[in-house]
Amino acid sequence: MKNIRSYSIEELTTMMEELGERSDSPRRARKIYHNLWKKYITGFDEIEDFPQHIIEHLKEYYTLNKVVIHTQQKSSDGTIKYALKLYDGNIVEGVLIPTETRMTACISSQVGCSLTCKFCATGKMERVRNLDYWEIYDQVCIIKEQALLHYNMDLTNIVYMGMGEPLLNYDNVLKSTQMCISNDGLGLSHNRITVSTAGISKMIKKLADDEVKFNLAVSLHAANDEKRSHMMPINDSNNLQVLEEALLYFCNKTEEKVMLEYIVFDNFNDNPEDAEELSSFSQRVPSKINLIEYNSIGDTEFINSREERLKVFKDILYKNKCTVMTRRSRGKDIDAACGQLANR
Repeated sequence: MKNIRSYSIEELTTMMEELGERSDSPRRARKIYHNLWKKYITGFDEIEDFPQHIIEHLKEYYTLNKVVIHTQQKSSDGTIKYALKLYDGNIVEGVLIPTETRMTACISSQVGCSLTCKFCATGKMERVRNLDYWEIYDQVCIIKEQALLHYNMDLTNIVYMGMGEPLLNYDNVLKSTQMCISNDGLGLSHNRITVSTAGISKMIKKLADDEVKFNLAVSLHAANDEKRSHMMPINDSNNLQVLEEALLYFCNKTEEKVMLEYIVFDNFNDNPEDAEELSSFSQRVPSKINLIEYNSIGDTEFINSREERLKVFKDILYKNKCTVMTRRSRGKDIDAACGQLANR
C-alpha cells in the first residue's frame, strides 16, 4: 500500500481523474489534502461528505502510516516525554515542554544519530534511518493535541532538538517546517520554529541559499577546536573556521542572527579563557548565546558547571557585550532534558 501523504496536490488531482472524477478532480484532491494535513485525520472514513467509492478506494490501496504514542512519562515540572512508534516499529522521542506563556514541542528528525557527541545520549545510539517529513509533522501534531489535552493551551513553539541531526535529513526537515508554517498545515509563524544543528557547514550555506524561514541554532559548546573536537567529532571535518564562514554566509543572506548553544561543563569549557573565546566568536558572527546546564547521561567525564564558575563565565560575556540567555533544564527526572533522549 502506498503512503498517501507522500502525494502532492497535483498527484492527488491526477488520482481523482483516474477514478473518473475529471470535472471535479481539483476540488476532490484539495479536500483530501486538507483532511490529511489541516484536519490531521487518522483514517479515511473521517473525510466528511465525500463519495463512498473514493473512500473505499483509498482504504484499499493507500495508507496513512501514522505515528502513534507508544508510552509517555510526566516529569515533576510538568514536562511530558513521549516514546513515539513509527509505522515500521522504530521508536523516536518527543517532548512537550510547558511554561506559563509557552507550549513547546521538542521533536526528532532521525531514528538514532551518527554524530557521536560525547555529552548526548542519542549520540551513543546508531543511526537507523531518517524520518520522513510526515513522520516529523506527526510528532508536532501529536504534541499539539497533548498540549490541549493536558494544559488546555495550544502549541506555540517547535524546536528540532530531539534525536538526530536535522541537517543530515535536510529535505524532510525542510518539508516538515513548510507544512508547519503553511496554512494547509498548522499555520504557525516561522519565528516560532527553531532548527538546531551540530554544525554541518555545507548544509548551513544551503539553508541560506534556500531562503529558509525559521530560526537557526548551532550546538557550539566550545570556541576552541581542540575542546570542541574532543566533545564533538563533527568538528574534525567542520572546524570552527569553516563553521564561522558558513554562519556568516547564513547571517548575511538571511539578515538574521543565529543562536549559539553552549553547554557549560565544570572545569572543561567554563574557564575565563573559554568565555573570552566564546565572546570573540559571538562578536564575529551575529548571534545570541544560550547557556545550557549539562544533563547527566550516566558517564563520568562531564559534570555541570558550578554556580560560582558559571557566574564568572557569564560576567565575562556581559563585559564583552554579548547577548546571553540561560536555559534551565526541564524534565531531568524522566530523561527528557537536553541531550538525554535515548528511548529510555
